Amino acid sequence: MPKTSATATDAALRNNVFAALNIANVEGFQKINNRQYGVLMTDANGVQRYIRVSAIVAEVRDDMTAAELMQEEIDKYHTALAKEEKVKAERAEKAARDKAERERKKKEKEAAKA
Repeated sequence: MPKTSATATDAALRNNVFAALNIANVEGFQKINNRQYGVLMTDANGVQRYIRVSAIVAEVRDDMTAAELMQEEIDKYHTALAKEEKVKAERAEKAARDKAERERKKKEKEAAKA
């Protein structure tokens, strides 16, 4: 049995994903090409925007399975989210310290005037 080409295999996988999402039957979505569907929507500012939904098929890798690759990407995402949350918390703490310092200096200045 001949092996199916990567192009044909990837196209079939994308078709399966779009069929599973039933995106062709969702109002407003149009097929852009074999890899994407698009829709026009109005954003919160009243501006019409073009949104693309793409199906990307990852290459077969020798160093890890598809499940391992997927888990690696999920882990990277969660690590980035955790880092972002840590930075937000640090910024909030610094803002609180800075505000307290400004208020302390303001009180000292007012006390010196009196």
